[in-house]
Amino acid sequence: MRDYLLTLCVTAAVTYLLTGPVRKFAIATGAMPEIRARDVHREPTPRLGGIAMFFGLCAGLLVADHLQNLNSVFELSNEPRALLSGAALIWLIGVLDDKFELDALIKLGAQMISAGVMVMQGLTILWLPIPGVGTVALTQWQGTLLTVALVVLTINAVNFVDGLDGLAAGMVCIAAAAFFLYAYRIWFGYTIEAAAPATLFAAILMGMCLGFLPHNMHPARIFMGDSGSMLIGLILAASAISITGQVDPDALKIFEGSTKAATHAALPVFIPLVLPLTIIAIPMADLVLAIVRRTWKGQSPFAADRGHLHHRLLEIGHSHSRAVLIMYFWSALIAFGTLAYSVHSTSMWIVLAVVFLSAVGLVLLLLPRFTPRAPRWAEAVVPPRYRRRRTALVPETPEGLDEPAEERVPVPAGVNGSTAIGNRARFSDRSKAGARG
Repeated sequence: MRDYLLTLCVTAAVTYLLTGPVRKFAIATGAMPEIRARDVHREPTPRLGGIAMFFGLCAGLLVADHLQNLNSVFELSNEPRALLSGAALIWLIGVLDDKFELDALIKLGAQMISAGVMVMQGLTILWLPIPGVGTVALTQWQGTLLTVALVVLTINAVNFVDGLDGLAAGMVCIAAAAFFLYAYRIWFGYTIEAAAPATLFAAILMGMCLGFLPHNMHPARIFMGDSGSMLIGLILAASAISITGQVDPDALKIFEGSTKAATHAALPVFIPLVLPLTIIAIPMADLVLAIVRRTWKGQSPFAADRGHLHHRLLEIGHSHSRAVLIMYFWSALIAFGTLAYSVHSTSMWIVLAVVFLSAVGLVLLLLPRFTPRAPRWAEAVVPPRYRRRRTALVPETPEGLDEPAEERVPVPAGVNGSTAIGNRARFSDRSKAGARG
């Protein structure tokens, strides 16, 4: 565990220290696109944060290769080199997209090629565990297609959710933390060495996100861009593929006894085998809803809009920071709830806790709809959002003036600070936009 924590800290430190210089480089090279109609931020912000995250990945792998307890991962498996090859390719395409705005189909092709590069080097799904049946071996073509599909879905799910400051990095960090605990349990608890690469990937991914988050929290000083979102999506998918398709479920001894008993015993183990899908359940749901919404309107599935889940949270009245925290809450509830159930599937307290926290999440989600208003006598001691709205009176025209004083427009209810997502100023002059960054 100490070696994994050391690798995580080195990755986070390198990512954090490099993000500042990368921000200056992005400003110098003009990687600061003008604000688009679907954007939430108000000022042009540099991208290319994925550069710092990629070098954090390289540093984490380099340190792990020189640690005694983790060196065996590189000696016995080719998966770290496969991950680095696919990550380098998708990162390079992401950097070009952050600078030159590549076509969506080009990026989709690059994602498939990156997945193919990992498959060619051995990072692929070899079998699938099926409850009540056992391990089902996949042919080479079946494993390749399933691997490519999982990589592409995960990358785009993370890319779609990258719409608010700190949202994608935080949600992926939560997902990586839950996955790390599960993979470490498989590796240490069952002494299965095949789970070691997935554990290492999850630890490095946590370090990348933790190192980048201080620069990316609201108000963000730099965005990760596609170079970062596609990179962390690929690493998350690689961790899932490594432990789902490489670890033999028969080694867990869950198919012993009768079929009914084996299926019951396997249930908590099978759930985390699809943990990567549950920990990105919210981004994946956002991806599916976006595709359905756009095709229903006759648009391209790749056409950008303002209908994502985080946009809807802003529209119902949540502030920027609170919308991000709500997304964090639901991601953590799904990921760690699934993880807890896999450890103690017979405990009713886990189910009750998940139900209770889900109710709390719904209350927090609908809080702007039921914002209480404090009485007049208590308005001096409560936050401004709980005070009653007051409409400013129009001052009378002073004597001796021909023109009336400028009328004050009352502030509409439900719009304050970062919750206002109406018309925003656009920078027509790029020199001005660069000066503001």
